[in-house]
Amino acid sequence: MKKQVALVWLMCCVLPVSAQEKEAARLKESYHALKEIMDTPDKGIPRDLLDKSVCVVVFPAVKKAAFVVGGSYGRGVITCRSGEDFGGPWSAPAMFALEGVSFGFQIGGQATDFVLLIMNEKGARSVMTSKVKLGADASAAAGPVGRTTSAETDVVLKAEILSWSRSRGLFGGISLAGSTLRADDGANKALYGESVKAREIVREGKVKMPEAAKLLIDLLQTTCPKHVS
Repeated sequence: MKKQVALVWLMCCVLPVSAQEKEAARLKESYHALKEIMDTPDKGIPRDLLDKSVCVVVFPAVKKAAFVVGGSYGRGVITCRSGEDFGGPWSAPAMFALEGVSFGFQIGGQATDFVLLIMNEKGARSVMTSKVKLGADASAAAGPVGRTTSAETDVVLKAEILSWSRSRGLFGGISLAGSTLRADDGANKALYGESVKAREIVREGKVKMPEAAKLLIDLLQTTCPKHVS
């Protein structure tokens, strides 16, 4: 009996640690994906869009096999500028999921990184709901490419969410209209050790910054520290 109790206790201790390590690995992968995109010479996401964005979402190494009927999804993270007017530093990250079945043909057989910029408060409110469908619940468009590219186009100015993909070394804007975003509540609980909503993490500042998130958040804080409205 004592051995059984000890085994149950050990499992209760080990499983949460394992789950937390899994989410820490997701944060690390998100950092590397975003850094490599930002370091792409003469390409990448236009700097003025990064400065204007209120939230950044990264989905690293999403595979075509994940997008099948049955609900599999890509796993990533979201962080938003803090403060009511988005004028503060980047928040602790919340775990997010990307679901969709309509764009597998665009991905091919290779793992693909996705980066989404949320451009205004309305877009930020939308993604904090239980599930948001891109192109329906929130306007979405493929983002322009090039650090010095002018982002003052009608499509860009009207979109609440802009998206890019990188696969096989190729980087470009991609439309994710028809796919959905939602909070990954189970992963958030694993990372923070308690049930906490995505909005409480990224907009209300109710959690401390995880050690595993510091590389990602420091990258954004260094690259685009001030919000340009």
